[in-house]
Amino acid sequence: MTLYVYSITAATHPHDLDGLKGVGEAPAELRTVCVDALCAVVSEAPEGLRPKRRDLMAHQAVQERLMTTGTVLPLRFGFTAPDDDAVRRVLEERREEYTQRLTALEGCAEYHLKAAIEEDVLLRQILQESPEARRLNDDIKAGDAGPDLSLALGELVAQEVLARHQALASGIVEALRPHTRQERISEPTGDDFLNISFLVDEEHQELFLASEKGLTHELGQDFDFRLYGPLPAYSFV
Repeated sequence: MTLYVYSITAATHPHDLDGLKGVGEAPAELRTVCVDALCAVVSEAPEGLRPKRRDLMAHQAVQERLMTTGTVLPLRFGFTAPDDDAVRRVLEERREEYTQRLTALEGCAEYHLKAAIEEDVLLRQILQESPEARRLNDDIKAGDAGPDLSLALGELVAQEVLARHQALASGIVEALRPHTRQERISEPTGDDFLNISFLVDEEHQELFLASEKGLTHELGQDFDFRLYGPLPAYSFV
């Protein structure tokens, strides 16, 4: 029987799974497979599983329930194993690694932050603060532009935007870092200039949230801050 594997916990975890449904159109019962001090939370794996919204939410619900009563190593959606014995072998082979990671994540949660700034606001700043960009822009408006002037302005603005994005991201991370244990930076997408996950312990959670709120207020309405959490620590497993 193929198993779907949700997460790994200590054997001492309460494993309160009552009322939860696993993945699949006809979810199988959630249960644990244990070896000594470690357990994996599993259910029978449905055939042809795809990342549908219902299944993604079911997977996430298991992680969120488990993290309310103990430390959890959440697996990404879609992990399967051939059978119970295969799960036990992995728990045995990687016992030290999993145990160390459970200890490192004890009392912690992940907070994911994305940030963007309105493009028009940034462009106005560049034209106000960069004499070269302002000169090129004025020449273009005056009709004195050569064939390469617009290209030169575009390249200059692109460089300034990148430099300012990097400076903003660095400043935000430096302000929040004292209240976190670890961080994982990902490549921003869309209009975002920052895409980062923080590992925050219970002792520093209020300070972290207060600092993030303070940054939002300080930087003003031109910025778009999106903070998600507390979340299972996917980025740190």
